[in-house]
Parts: sequence; C-alpha cells; structure tokens
Amino acid sequence: MTLKHVSVLVGAAVIAAAGLGVGVAVATRSPSGPSGQPAAAGTSARPGYSWYHSMMGRYYAGSMMGGSPYRWMMGPRGYRWMMGGTSEPGWMRGGRLPGPMMGTTTDPGKVMGGLWANAPGLRVSASEAARLGSQVPAGASINQTKRTVSFAATSVHLVAVASPAGGPDETFRIAGLVNPTLIVPAGSRVHIEVINADPDTAHGLVITAGNPHSSWMPMMTASPAFVGSALWFLGNPTSAGMHAATISITASPGNYHYLCPVPGHAQKGMTGTFIVNRPR
Repeated sequence: MTLKHVSVLVGAAVIAAAGLGVGVAVATRSPSGPSGQPAAAGTSARPGYSWYHSMMGRYYAGSMMGGSPYRWMMGPRGYRWMMGGTSEPGWMRGGRLPGPMMGTTTDPGKVMGGLWANAPGLRVSASEAARLGSQVPAGASINQTKRTVSFAATSVHLVAVASPAGGPDETFRIAGLVNPTLIVPAGSRVHIEVINADPDTAHGLVITAGNPHSSWMPMMTASPAFVGSALWFLGNPTSAGMHAATISITASPGNYHYLCPVPGHAQKGMTGTFIVNRPR
C-alpha cells in the first residue's frame, strides 16, 4: 500500500467524526446517498454516499480494493462507519494504523493537505490570515506573561491560524500568542475561525476533554467535548487563498484542550488549554 493510499484512509477516517457533530472542510452533499442508501447518524454537514463512493473509488481502485480486506469500505457499510458508525475494525479503535500500513515516517498531514487542497470552502489571503492571527478579538483581555486570552462576554469570536508564517511550525497563533490558554464564561457561544497557513500540510482544530498528547491519531480517540467542536482538517493553501472554516459551540464548565487532530501534530505540541469558568 502506498503512502498516498494510507493517507487517504486517514483522511477518510476523519470524516467519520461527522457523526459526532464536526465541521467538514469539504463539499457537503445531501445526508442520504443514491438508490436509498441509508444516511448516517449525526449532523447533515457530511458528504453523501455518492461523493464518498466516488472519492474512495478514485483513490483505492485497483491495488488496494481489488480483493483486499478493505473492499468493504467502498460500500454502504464503509460509508456508515466513516460517518460515525461503530463497526470499525479493532485496530482503528486503538487509534493507530498498523505498522505495516504506514511504511514510512512521513507526516500523513503532508499527503492529506495536497489531496484536499482544492476542496471547496472559504478562502482568505495570506495577508488577511496574518492580520487575523495577530488581532486581539473584541472583548478579549490579553495577558502576555501568562499567555491567556480571556473573555467576560457570552459571545466570543476569535481566529486560530495554524502554522502561521514567521511562527513556530505546527502551532496555533491566536491574538498574537502561540497556543494561548483560552478562558470563556459558562454558557457562552464561542466561534473559532480556523485558517490553515501551512503551505504543505493539512491542519484542523478540535476541542476535547482528553489528554492532548496521549494519541497519535486524535480523530479516532479524542472525542469532541461539545457538539460542533471539531474541524478535522483543512487542505493546503492554493492560489485561491488559505482554507478557512469556523466551529461554533455553546461552552459548558470545565477544563478542556484544543488541538490539531491530524496524526502526530498534537503530540508535537500543536495544542492549548480551553477553560470554561463556572458562573460565580
């Protein structure tokens, strides 16, 4: 199996999070596929079966699917699993692809970023991304020493730029800070626009209650902490601009983490703390 096929498998697995309430940075289709194929549970913001079958056939035809144990992934069963079903193979529940399937230490995000570079969606220019990554959000209090961005209002809007130009690779820039702690009040409505500024690697953002460093593949093990709190990945920038998408949540009290769910990125430090304060 080639690295390209492995990375498409990883990328396709990302879509499974649609059943957990994610944002997907690809064209969405109607929830149900053709010929009465059953829709998956969860949000309607997911590719339909026809799109899924076409994508899988394009990348897996021949060497991978011909008579292989992965052929089931082409059909309705594979679609339901990818959309959040529970019949995944045991090795996927462990959150890591088997060693023989990897065959290389190359960052899967690099292949995924290229494969999804031309996916439809919002785009912003490099200059706009730089401006937004350094801009202090309305209503925010910044503590440079503690690297915190705090909000008192119940309506929060901020921008997270992934791997920004001039900053450390595989980090988020928010309000001019690297991976700052975000603090919001309970019950607040939080909107985070994520922009992928990395020229050759896919990135995303998910808010989870889990350990950000415990898994190489967070998209399979770090369940979103809130409905709508995950954007699994954005493709590479193109001449049309940098991929951008927004997650929106209603925050419940607790201590959480935001992280990049692309394999290996959170373990390399692409994560920060997200605190929702209890009402006083």
